[in-house]
Parts: sequence; structure tokens; C-alpha cells
Amino acid sequence: MRISSVDIIPIRPRFADRYEGAAVRMRAIDQRTVFRITCDNGVVGYGDYRCAPPPSAVGEAMVGRSPAAFLRDESLPLGLGAACYDAVGKHLDVPAWQLMGSRQRQRVPVCAWTRPGDAETMASEITRAAEEGYLLFKVHTSQHYDVLEQHRAIDDVAPDGFRMHYDFNHNRTAAAVLPIIEQLRSPRVACIEDPLSLSDLEGWRQLRQRIDVPILMHVPPLGGIQEMLLGCADGYIIAEYCGGFGDALIRAHAYARAGLLNIFQLTGGMLTKAFALHFACTLPAGHTINLVDQYADDITDDVIDIDSGTSPVPEGPGLGIAVDEDKIRELAGRCDLVESDLAVPRHLGRLRLADGRILYTPSIPDLRQLLGFEEGTVRGIDFDVWEDDGSGDFADIDRHVTENGYWFGGDLD
Repeated sequence: MRISSVDIIPIRPRFADRYEGAAVRMRAIDQRTVFRITCDNGVVGYGDYRCAPPPSAVGEAMVGRSPAAFLRDESLPLGLGAACYDAVGKHLDVPAWQLMGSRQRQRVPVCAWTRPGDAETMASEITRAAEEGYLLFKVHTSQHYDVLEQHRAIDDVAPDGFRMHYDFNHNRTAAAVLPIIEQLRSPRVACIEDPLSLSDLEGWRQLRQRIDVPILMHVPPLGGIQEMLLGCADGYIIAEYCGGFGDALIRAHAYARAGLLNIFQLTGGMLTKAFALHFACTLPAGHTINLVDQYADDITDDVIDIDSGTSPVPEGPGLGIAVDEDKIRELAGRCDLVESDLAVPRHLGRLRLADGRILYTPSIPDLRQLLGFEEGTVRGIDFDVWEDDGSGDFADIDRHVTENGYWFGGDLD
């Protein structure tokens, strides 16, 4: 079996209905790419990923070779790697996990996700995720919101057993992080990702010794194995932003042998979720992170269920998901929409400070630059996006922001 063609197809799925009016907050994650590998024996393998399409030369270099030659590739885009597993699994009539290792579990914990939002938005998202069967939720903390207020709102609505995976964005010092972690400490917090700058490996090691909340590292600067030997983290985010799938396989099994946790982050639609589940089931522990709950559209009608926080590993050959070519064409056609149909509306950022003032900015601001404080150290703040409503107030403040770069208003104006 040899690859006869590789198609790289950008698609633009619509966001879930709950995100209507949130184009600024959710921008960029609707860009996905479908990878289709056609082989000389008629087998077709599919992959999907949240990414811009790579150069066509990436696929052209694969033509004439067996897709099996790329199963351990450390540089191939993850969606293209998924297509290789799908094709080889279909050819051999085996599920993709058999090409990765032995199955350790039948079901895998799955994690819901959203972009950062205010306390009310976060409470709504947690309620939604719990109703859909999730028991884990990942969200990035943000310089624009008070994480302690967010957490209190989450705690008010989350059911028993529901837990949070907080991502701290690897941009803080230990002096800033420690007080926040102390105040967040509760059974509700499952883990904290990237609490410190990735350049401070000694700080990671010391922080791990001082707190009892598991800490996770994403994109280890020395490649992952050295960080493991240094004892920097309790677990590692695998796959996304960390090299090709071959690299993920090597590190995942090394971490598991060392008694560390693997978290499997592969983001895209239902096909990508299937790929993550096949991978994760070959390791004894760790949850998957996917964005399938963000979209109203997909390239398949297949749905992998969620029950008590876990999903089953698909049983069919390859990735076990039936792809609909008509849906691919439909979502690829959305890429041809005129720019105005997909553009983010004109807007201002509106940050409410604890002293009553409002800081107006063009779009979503860098508050560390404007206010001088580390992320997470400013209490009582809240942020929203003010889309152009045609009012004189918007026009007036927009003029001030354009002229000055930002504008203070509100009670102390």
C-alpha cells in the first residue's frame, strides 16, 4: 500500500450556538484543516486538526511511500499523522490504538473547554459541561478576570465530583503564584498547568515540593525528558505544540514508566477526539482535552458519547469514525465567504477596575503592560467586549482610544 495523493483542506466550522455574539472572545479557533490520504489500494485515511493548512509540499513528499512509514514521525502535522493511523488501521482492519501499544483501559476521562470569561460566563459553561456528562473542565486563567471570583462562581454551580484544570499560562513568578494556589486549594481543583515561567525550572521543582495540587508542564523547554529527571512536574501535556506524534509516543511512555501523569491534548473535531482516545487508552492514566464541544459543525455525524466524565475508545478499524465528504465540501466552502462575513466586528475592550474606573482599550489589552501588575495579582477586576452599537458614546470613546491608545472613564472620570 502506497500513498497516491494527499489532500490538505482548510475548513471553517461554525461555533456552538451559545457563542453567538462572542466572535471576539472565540476568534481563531474556528480555523481547522482536514487531511485526506488516498492510497493505491483504495484505502482513504482522514485526520482533522485545529490549525492553518501546512504547505502542500508536506503532503507531496509523502506520495509514493507507505503511510506506515509515518506512524512514528516526529515532525509531521498531528492531523496528517492521524490520517496515517486511520489509513493503516483500515488496511489491517484493526483500531488505531493497536498501532500505538496495548490497550490499558476501555474508556478515557474527557475534559471540556472554553476561552476565559467572566464569573457568570464560567458558571454557565460549567453548568453546560456537567449537563453534557463532563466531570473535568480546562480553562486558562486570564489577566482580565479575577480567578478567585471565577472559582467561587464555578464552585456555586458545579456538581459533586466536578473538577477544574486551570492553565496559568507560564507567565508568573513564584511570589505571584503561591498565594493564588493557596486560595484555590480545594477538592474542586484537579491540577494546575504551567504555573511558572518555563525558564524557571528550579522554581518548578521547588513549587512541586511546596504544594499538594498536581502541576502540569506544557511545551517543556528542554524537550521533556530532562524536566522529568529534574522532578519539575507531576505530569505533562502531550502532543499539541510539542512536536510530532512520534515524539508524543516516546515521551508519554517514558512519563508513564516514571509514574507521572500524561494529559492528551489534541484539538479539533470528533475525528481528533477519536485520535486522542486511541492514544490515551494505551497509557494507564490521564484525561484528554479536545475542542469538539466548541463547534456546531463537523465532518462526521458520528458522536462519541460522554458518560460520568469518560468516553469509550472507538472500536472500528483506523480511527473508527465515518467521515462525510459532503460535510467536508460544505465546511471548506465557508472558507470562501467574503472577509466581511467572517470578520470580527469593530469593538473596544472594557476593563472594570476595583476602584470604579473603566479602562477602555482597542480589543483585548495586555494589562501587564498597561497596569504593571503580574497576571492574577489584581483583585476585583472584570472585563467585557463592547461591540460597536452605533451609539454616540461608543463613537466618542472609540475616538479617545484611537488618539491615546487607551482611555480611562467610569466613576472617577
